[in-house]
Amino acid sequence: MSLADAFRNQAQSCARLDSPFMQRLLTFLATDWPTDSALARKLASFTGNIGPSGHSLPLRVAGGLHALVLSGRSPALAACYPPRAANDTALRDAVLAALSEHEAFLLDWVDSPPQTNEVRRSAALIAGARAACQHFDLPVMLSELGASGGLNLMWDHFALAIGDTTFGPADPALTLSPDWTGPLPPATTPRIASRAGVDLNPLNPRKTDDLLRLTAYLWADQPERLARTRAAAAVFDAQITRGDAIDWLDHRLTAQPEGQMHLIQHTVAWQYFPAAAQARGTALIEAAGANATPTRPLAWLSMETDGDVTGAVGAALTLRLWPGDLRLTLGRADFHGRWVNWTGPT
Repeated sequence: MSLADAFRNQAQSCARLDSPFMQRLLTFLATDWPTDSALARKLASFTGNIGPSGHSLPLRVAGGLHALVLSGRSPALAACYPPRAANDTALRDAVLAALSEHEAFLLDWVDSPPQTNEVRRSAALIAGARAACQHFDLPVMLSELGASGGLNLMWDHFALAIGDTTFGPADPALTLSPDWTGPLPPATTPRIASRAGVDLNPLNPRKTDDLLRLTAYLWADQPERLARTRAAAAVFDAQITRGDAIDWLDHRLTAQPEGQMHLIQHTVAWQYFPAAAQARGTALIEAAGANATPTRPLAWLSMETDGDVTGAVGAALTLRLWPGDLRLTLGRADFHGRWVNWTGPT
């Protein structure tokens, strides 16, 4: 796949995910990308999949441009970004100028893959955790693989509103209201005893630069996503370790106290793990599950693609529980958490 094709494909994915601005921006980049530049040469050096299930080069570039806007580094570019309106010529000219004038910043920026920490995914996690606690109603030791900034570890601070029913704390940091189809999730309320996560490049939402990176990968014409991310960051208190997810999990699986359920979660992260890491992680979890007991149970909650990454059919929601190796299909969820089709227990 060429970089131009990757920009076009990502533009169409953004259109399906309700971001006409990103569709315009990425289409401009596909047609007017400055091929004779240091940034172009750097991106050309990437090998393998450069699209959304690989290096995600289009989103790296778009995130860097948005960071220039959010940080105030490029007032001229900001003048063409939402909520301001700009015609195609003005936006194209501003983008091309920013690519040139801020190339040093962008060269550094694109070294790291996108990290969005889409908080709306917590709607599926809230429901899935309730399904797990319906089976084992114990305090939860919560672990997240590919946690990025750890905001989705904070889901017990968020409310889930479905019609006239609200699940969660009385004074939530934010309320998630996805388009929900299917029955209500279980009423059992999870109790978090501890929470931790791991990421190759963890971000600390309490730090200005890290919060900039988290918010820059959100799309400028979706300000509500920015508001949710900042609200979640305000209550963040998890420990995120820098390291290999499976190595970390290996140690984490042995740290589970008696009288607690260990709940492992990940959302749109597993697909980025190498096949060997996926196999090893699965084997470690299944081995730990074989030794689980009713007073020391294990749960594995996953919101991941099962082949389609376009956003049209969303991610599969699955839950495995031990002892017993129960396998529950909970439904599907939009990659950005806009909708949930729940087929799990009630």
